[in-house]
Amino acid sequence: MLAVAGSIATTLLVRARRHKAAAPPPVKLVKTIVGAVIEQAATPRGQSPVADAEVSVADGQATGATRTNFSGLFRLTLDPGVPEGHPVTLLFTHPGYQPLSLSIVAGDQLYVARMASLHPVQQAAIVSPTVEVSGVVVRYSVRSTTTATVGTEAKTFQVVNTGNVPCDPHEHGPCSPDGKWKAAEATVSLDAGPGNILADPRVSCIAGPCPFTKTEVEDILQAGRVIKVKALAWSDTTTFLLQGEVVLAEMADVVQKAYPIIFDQEMNFSLPAAAKGPSLEATLNGIPIIFPLPPNPDLVWTACKVSEEAGGTKQYRCALRPGYQFRQP
Repeated sequence: MLAVAGSIATTLLVRARRHKAAAPPPVKLVKTIVGAVIEQAATPRGQSPVADAEVSVADGQATGATRTNFSGLFRLTLDPGVPEGHPVTLLFTHPGYQPLSLSIVAGDQLYVARMASLHPVQQAAIVSPTVEVSGVVVRYSVRSTTTATVGTEAKTFQVVNTGNVPCDPHEHGPCSPDGKWKAAEATVSLDAGPGNILADPRVSCIAGPCPFTKTEVEDILQAGRVIKVKALAWSDTTTFLLQGEVVLAEMADVVQKAYPIIFDQEMNFSLPAAAKGPSLEATLNGIPIIFPLPPNPDLVWTACKVSEEAGGTKQYRCALRPGYQFRQP
């Protein structure tokens, strides 16, 4: 009887283990859809990122719509999430582009949507009259330090000593580098004056037993205005010359130039964080004109989108308006 009961228990345990092993794996939920929206074009150069496109899900599985950033990136949150491999329909809308419906399979992928422009590039060429745009230059200024040499500052000094005197380690005072001879030292400074700095400071032995000397620049004080030098001599008295160029340092605005990269009817350029007073110089139908570049440039011949990157660098993407075209080289 006990043997039968044990056999039944074993059978039930085996069946339970088989049932547990056969349990389906947990369903993996996809909670975020990540992708980019670009302009539909025949060549990769024309596939510009589409900013401010609204992205949503057709069946309401997202918590709400989202918008693409300057580079066309979007992140759409699905709540509570859909099973991996489940079909999802994304909807894209933008005032300048045809609405787009994109069917995808939810998963850990990067999705790229291509939106067709309502104003393709080729339409701009048939608007009459056409204004040719050429010679585009970006000008801006940056604050920079300029220097000008205004003279030379010099000073002579001596280190008084008597040679061939053994150095007593029990006495206070300097010795020669090998510790054999009694030495003497002197410290002097050179001041370039208020608002100036000393460039290329140099010290040299000009009289006396120079081979038995050593000099070093000990310190630079007040942002380079004062140079401090120490000299050591372990033979007879020596004379030294300390000199440096007096440089006047001034802050000034330095004008810089940048040249946009032009693809079809669009141009791209960037400006450093320190850029001031930027402007666009362009020749329109043979007439050179300067256009100040405001924070959100919306000029008569081009409209720009601006993105501020890490560190303050600004990236510009500008598209020509209908009726304007870049002159072909």
